[in-house]
Amino acid sequence: VFYWLTIRPFCRATLRQTETQKNNHQQDIIMNDILQVDIQGHLALVTIDNPPANTWTRDSLDALAELVDELNANKEVYSLIITGKGEKFFSAGADLKLFAEGDKQIAAEMSTAFGRAFETLSQFRGLSIAAINGYAMGGGLEVALACDLRIAEQQAVMALPEASVGLLPCAGGTQNLAWLVGEGWAKRMILCGEKVNAEQALQIGLVEAVVEQGQAVEKAIEWAEKAERQSPTSITACKRLIQTARKEPMFAGMAYERDAFVRLFDSNDCKEGVQAFLEKRKPNWTNT
Repeated sequence: VFYWLTIRPFCRATLRQTETQKNNHQQDIIMNDILQVDIQGHLALVTIDNPPANTWTRDSLDALAELVDELNANKEVYSLIITGKGEKFFSAGADLKLFAEGDKQIAAEMSTAFGRAFETLSQFRGLSIAAINGYAMGGGLEVALACDLRIAEQQAVMALPEASVGLLPCAGGTQNLAWLVGEGWAKRMILCGEKVNAEQALQIGLVEAVVEQGQAVEKAIEWAEKAERQSPTSITACKRLIQTARKEPMFAGMAYERDAFVRLFDSNDCKEGVQAFLEKRKPNWTNT
């Protein structure tokens, strides 16, 4: 499923919270033409809003990268959820009209923008969750693959159909999909163009949970709240180590693991976590 759409004007996202809101963990909603950002306590809820199919544009990709950088700098934000506006589409990927004239310069610019945005998302220091509330096609699935966890609503359909129009997944699809579901299913989806529904996605390991329609964000918030009980500095270190396994041999990862364990003793959260356990109270994390 691809949608041929015109690109709408876009204003890049800026993330703003007053000191009062930070201290009280009050809700703060920032909106622009395509990305909506809702800060709820330690959680950032990002909604792709580009009807009818929530496609990505060059500006919205750049804005996503900038937004993640800002969230990384905000010590109050521990987790990120991304979802699509509406009931039918999570995201249908790119607007194929961009490539209609075969302009290689446009292709280079878009592939770079897709890569930068989704690689930045994959390096978000906290927990990232894709709440897949409908069709996730092409770049729409690739943004979900860049997240740590994926929740699909029962009506969701996922595919990487780029080869059917003479293209290929250029935002991590060939790499991340194979890592999650294995080479066989990655080739079925990419080379054979097979779509998978939510239950199939769960069976092959593409998503971690399937929920009823309209419940993906609620489940993602539930998972984010579980993560908030963990030390945010520990989560950052653990996530980096887990992702290291994709590019480093196990013996190297084990050495990094031991080094990271010792470095955590420089953090306030390490001291707080141990003391809270000994005092039989809930820890007060500061992400420092």
